[in-house]
Amino acid sequence: MTELAEFWEMIWPELGRGLVITLRLSTGSLLIGLLIGFPIALMRVYGARWMKTLATIYVDLLRGTPLLVQLFFIYYGLADPNINQLLVRLGLPEGLLVLEPLTAAYLALGCNSGAYQAEYLRGAIQAIDAGQMIAARALGLSRLQAIRYIIMPQALRLVIAPWSNEVAYMVKYTSVVYIIAVQDLFGETRRIMSTHYNQMTMLPFVGMIYLVIVLLITWGMGHLEQHFHIPGLQIDVERG
Repeated sequence: MTELAEFWEMIWPELGRGLVITLRLSTGSLLIGLLIGFPIALMRVYGARWMKTLATIYVDLLRGTPLLVQLFFIYYGLADPNINQLLVRLGLPEGLLVLEPLTAAYLALGCNSGAYQAEYLRGAIQAIDAGQMIAARALGLSRLQAIRYIIMPQALRLVIAPWSNEVAYMVKYTSVVYIIAVQDLFGETRRIMSTHYNQMTMLPFVGMIYLVIVLLITWGMGHLEQHFHIPGLQIDVERG
């Protein structure tokens, strides 16, 4: 028992560093996804035909391909020598697209999340009665003003429930970044297991850490949803 306690005392600082990276990566990727997803959702609902087409291609491409493939493309694919030669021919610095592992992780997770968040926001916007836009225009508001002051305040409240799924998913999806040498929580776990050969000790323990984080997120987002709940309106969007 003493040996086990000493072992956990020895590895906890390493797991703690990995946990901090996981939480930062989750938060940053969600923010990147929101910055991408918000305009994509508006393009899909209110944009011209060509804008809707581009937004749909982005969403279908990112949702229809594995996250791991996207991560490899951004980290390894953009560093391809042929791409670097093309950049040089265009007068751009060589190695411009060669990214650090953590930067590639942020970009891959953020772009992937952006596609899903765009769909959540699109569903929330379309859940608002179309008559509200008509009424706003009849009162003299421009289309942009109606979107800003009438539609989006309601849509952002409606999207909390499906968006909470994305927050929980993101914490779990960060575990794939260990494969490009990002020392997140799972990356540190893999390193410890390769050193001490104690998979049956480490995996259940680290799994419980992820579980606790997801349960806390679910609890917090549930309270947030209740606080901003609009009676009579709801949206059901699942990540598929």
